[in-house]
Amino acid sequence: MRNFYRSLVSEWLGTMFLLATVIGSGIMAENLSGGNMAIALLGNTIPTGAILVVLITVLGPISGAHLNPAVTIAFLLRGEILPKLALAYILVQIVGAICGALLAHFMFELDLFQESERLRTGLAQWGSEFVATFGLLATIFGTLRWQEKAVPTMVGLYITAAYWFTASTSFANPAVTIARSFTNTFSGIFPEHAFGFIVAQLAAAIIGTYALRWLFAKAR
Repeated sequence: MRNFYRSLVSEWLGTMFLLATVIGSGIMAENLSGGNMAIALLGNTIPTGAILVVLITVLGPISGAHLNPAVTIAFLLRGEILPKLALAYILVQIVGAICGALLAHFMFELDLFQESERLRTGLAQWGSEFVATFGLLATIFGTLRWQEKAVPTMVGLYITAAYWFTASTSFANPAVTIARSFTNTFSGIFPEHAFGFIVAQLAAAIIGTYALRWLFAKAR
């Protein structure tokens, strides 16, 4: 039972730090970029990739460091996590993500509770989120198949790249999407537009699980 609670705290803490980094670095980047959106995005990208390497390395041995409901659902569909634990993971990931948004606002002396006005919608954005999430799962399961110890580095590198090659800047995470709808800063998303992102992410999680199981199957 102690390991159960340690795993939940790990997922909550990790997702909170992930969102504090995503939103906090976005605020800092926008403040310092002088209106240059490319510099601002770069300032948002590098800390996000870096914190993922740290969090997965540190928390992976405790909970697996999913930090993402789409990842947890994929492991559930693969039969590698029990339904009760998967549901608990998803709940604490969402709570942790929202706590991370509040923490970023607190550190930058902004209103704690906000609603984003940043518009992100349309087929290209939804398709980008499908691609981003599918690619994330491919990175995780491919690296687990061939080079398990490299997972933290590979995930950090993938997200760093996906920030730039996807039109949506690669949310690839339902908990992240929910939390970013509560920040009216550089990283935000208009709450009504979050639904389309989450549907695309969950679709990628389901389709990706079975497609990647076939792709990375062990030779008989």
